[in-house]
Amino acid sequence: MEQMTGARAVISGRVQGVFFRMETLREAERRGVRGWVRNRPDGTVEAVFEGQTSDVTAVLEWCRQGPPLSKVTDVAVEWRSYSGSFEDFKITS
Repeated sequence: MEQMTGARAVISGRVQGVFFRMETLREAERRGVRGWVRNRPDGTVEAVFEGQTSDVTAVLEWCRQGPPLSKVTDVAVEWRSYSGSFEDFKITS
């Protein structure tokens, strides 16, 4: 079995009002990644991902591009230990 991992990401750029959270949810669900995504008051998007290392890495790579209307300028990633505390992936506030 592949190693499990966690990551927290803060995505900067034009990432609010462009369906970033909804498309992140779709990508995470497609890969079986759990956690959450939310808009932050400073205009960035924050997300926590947990799952197999290759799937979490793939979702983070997707975040560097984002949906078509977005313009990502930075993805700051903090790797974490896998906690197993998430049942699914959701958009939160």
